[in-house]
Amino acid sequence: MRGFLRRHRAGLPALVLRRLLAVPVVLLGLASLVFVAMRLLPGSPATSLAVGGGSGSLSSSEISQNEAKINAALGLDRSLAAQYGGYLGDLLHLDLGSSFYGGSDTLGLLRGALPATIELTIAAMTIAVVLGVATGVVAALRKDTWVDTLSRTVGTVSFSLPWFALGVLAIVIFGVWLRWLPVIGRLPSHLDYRPTTNFILLDALLQNRPELIWPWAQHLILPATTLALSMTGFITRIVRASVLEVLGDDFVRTARMKGLGDGAVLRRHVLRNSALPITTVLGLQFGSLLGGSVITETVFSYPGVGSLLVQAIQQRDYPVVQGAALAIALLFTLVNVAVDLFYLVLDPRLRKA
Repeated sequence: MRGFLRRHRAGLPALVLRRLLAVPVVLLGLASLVFVAMRLLPGSPATSLAVGGGSGSLSSSEISQNEAKINAALGLDRSLAAQYGGYLGDLLHLDLGSSFYGGSDTLGLLRGALPATIELTIAAMTIAVVLGVATGVVAALRKDTWVDTLSRTVGTVSFSLPWFALGVLAIVIFGVWLRWLPVIGRLPSHLDYRPTTNFILLDALLQNRPELIWPWAQHLILPATTLALSMTGFITRIVRASVLEVLGDDFVRTARMKGLGDGAVLRRHVLRNSALPITTVLGLQFGSLLGGSVITETVFSYPGVGSLLVQAIQQRDYPVVQGAALAIALLFTLVNVAVDLFYLVLDPRLRKA
């Protein structure tokens, strides 16, 4: 990883620029893939709408007539090329369409769901980074001891467990058996919350409602920890390897020969020089975290983009699926651009490129 950074150090500012210019291309490619994939799935939104919209039992001919009317109303009777052209035209005008079920604006649905996913992802990333970096550093400093062995074993186990298994286990233990934490939703139903930004912590400050903070944190703990645990194990192993590599460098031995204590060597030299490869891994793992949020939100009935996406896929709600996938892709792309920019902060030598 460090060799990769050395080889690309001279071109990092240009790389950041290329990443920014590539964002529309990436989003267009993903939008096209999702558009085609949804229409290749078996089932049609017109079928469920035709059956659900009728009163009582409908004959097959009546269902077919309803399907034809719904397809015409939704524009699904047009050719695939015509639908795709219309979809791209709407995208250019930042129009993501409306849900087939209820007619809610897709952009409005995303504005309501995206803050919840961002809160969950930031909380999970914070937990994963704190635990992963701490255990990785301790494991490296206590190499080949029982502490190192235990850290690697726990990290491997947590990394190997799937999100849904961790989520169900957390619900059973902390929600059902111990009853320490809530396992469903984002806030208790008895609290009257009218969002300003839909970021609950921010709204609690803006609206001067501190009573929202603790219930919100309680509902966030289990899904965020579940999402973080799998990533924590991977971070532990990467941090351990990076710290061990830096500990073996000549400048670390020189610093110790000059009389610097272990704490000073760790702060001034080891962690600083380990930061670049660790940051690279965190940026790449953010995509995995977003993918895990889809499963975690579904398990905990957490009202974010992931939960919205799963429900829309089940209903074949094309506009919502396409909009939610674009929102997740945009988050991932922007975070990776931010990681590239963060390199310039971590290593002043990169600014001279």
